Amino acid sequence: MLKLVHDATADAVGDEEPATLGLDELCRLAAQDMLAVALLAERRAYLEEHADVLDAAGHRLVVGNGFARTRRVTTGAGAVEVRAPRVDDRREGEKFTSAILPAYMRKSPKVTEVLPILYLRGLSTGDLAPALGEFLGTDAGLSPSTITRLTESWQVEHAEWSERDLSGVDYVYWWVDGIHFNVRLEEDRLCTLVIVGVRPDGTKELVALADGYRESTESWAELLRSVRDRGLAAPVLATGDGALGFWAALRDVFPGTKEQRCWVHATANVLDALPKRLHPDAKAALVGIYGAESRTGALEAVQAFAAEFGSFDKAVKKITTNLDALLAFYDFPTEHWVHLRTTNPIESTFSTVRLRTRVTRGAGSRKAALAMAYKLLDAAQERWRKIGGAELVAVVRAGGVFIDGKLQERKEPTPIKKTGRTSKSGSVAA
Repeated sequence: MLKLVHDATADAVGDEEPATLGLDELCRLAAQDMLAVALLAERRAYLEEHADVLDAAGHRLVVGNGFARTRRVTTGAGAVEVRAPRVDDRREGEKFTSAILPAYMRKSPKVTEVLPILYLRGLSTGDLAPALGEFLGTDAGLSPSTITRLTESWQVEHAEWSERDLSGVDYVYWWVDGIHFNVRLEEDRLCTLVIVGVRPDGTKELVALADGYRESTESWAELLRSVRDRGLAAPVLATGDGALGFWAALRDVFPGTKEQRCWVHATANVLDALPKRLHPDAKAALVGIYGAESRTGALEAVQAFAAEFGSFDKAVKKITTNLDALLAFYDFPTEHWVHLRTTNPIESTFSTVRLRTRVTRGAGSRKAALAMAYKLLDAAQERWRKIGGAELVAVVRAGGVFIDGKLQERKEPTPIKKTGRTSKSGSVAA
């Protein structure tokens, strides 16, 4: 560990071994000193601002008043000792409040934010205290009562978010899915209806998150009507699992939206209808379909798949009966194909939700589980990358026509040539 001499004079006189500080301890002490200086500067600025406020006798109404008792504050640099400077503000209805260190603050905002994230990410309540004790120099953790308060605040936050105005946003693409995970205190598993969208600039965002009953059409319809009534326009394309009740609801609420079936789910459904010995060949054949460079090439690969696995009619029909929806991505930019073919943006993000519920053996209630999922997705979307070819998303929304991923030039109508103007007598004017 890096060591720095704390008292260089001790060695010079030969009294004792010079004291040394580790890098972490040095950072903590520096943070403590900087905080003390900042608090004094804040008080000084407040006193100078009100220096001309005097009473009838000419005495200042705003003066310094020593220091508060020492308190221990947990920061990103560790636990520091702080004596906040006080101000005696004798004006009616006025009171000095530090913007740097508000009254009763025991943890910095960043630490306050990271604690629930650590819990959400899978660190159990019992693990937090020793983990943070090593990292921050304090055993401050999350008690069960703190968890209860957190989940209650998340539920309120999710409820407000679910009623927000959507008239000012636009999502060109949607990914949709129904995610199931356990609820500890209830018999039924929670089915979470999720919509993730792509803005015209290519940014991914969480659009909607709601409790649905077994992915039923009515549950999806209720969610879609909610976002529509709050001002959201229909997406150009939606990608999801073919088994969802979502599709019937989409045709009712947003009938103009094109449909794309997820190839990950389609592949799993086909393999379920085939013996395991054929799975490698079937996977390769399916990749040949959705990996083709054109719709024509994909159709040829479908014919080859049907010929090779024709004795397994059920498996073949899972492709041929949904062909238009499976190949819809060919009508969009080539750069977007890899994003539009699957619901991976949802599946990969929800792995953290499953991790959290495994640690706690399921959330305590449906509302708590839904709030937990919302907080995880809300935190995760800050790290989501834009889709490839982000500049083309706005072109899609503007009505650009793509064939096999290539943008087609719009043909201007041929103008009608006017040879002249006919007079009432029938002669042609020059």
